[in-house]
Amino acid sequence: MTTSRNRRRERELATEVPSGWTGTLPEYLVYRALLQAGKVPGVDFIFQSDVSGGRLELGGLVVDFLFAQPPDLAISVAGVFFHYEQGASIQRNDQIARVQLGNMGYQLITIDDDAALRDASFYVREALQYRDHSRAARGL
Repeated sequence: MTTSRNRRRERELATEVPSGWTGTLPEYLVYRALLQAGKVPGVDFIFQSDVSGGRLELGGLVVDFLFAQPPDLAISVAGVFFHYEQGASIQRNDQIARVQLGNMGYQLITIDDDAALRDASFYVREALQYRDHSRAARGL
C-alpha cells in the first residue's frame, strides 16, 4: 500500500473514539499518532494535564498533552470553531495560556482540529520538532 492509501485507511478506521476516551476525536487522533511515534502515555506525556490547578483554580488551565519527554513541550488541539470563530476573548485566553506555559518553561504547539483530522501523524511529527502550523501560529 502507498503512504496516501495508509493515511486514508487510518482516517476511515478512526471515525469514532474508543469507549472510555474522554477527549474529542481530533485529540484521540493526536494521541494515537503519539503512540505511533513511540511515545508512552504516563511516561513521555500526560493527556489532559491540570496545570496550576486546572480549570478549578483562577489562572489554572488544562493542557491536552504535557510532555516529560521532551521536557519542555505542550501540545494543544484547538477546535477551529471554538478557538478561532468565537471572538477575541477566546483568542486572548489562548494567548494567556501560551504565555503561562512559556513562563513555566513549556513551548505550546497548537494542532488545529481540522489538521488532526486530515493527517494527525504529520502534525504530531512536526509538533515533536517544535514546528507549529496552526492558525494561531500564523496569526490568523
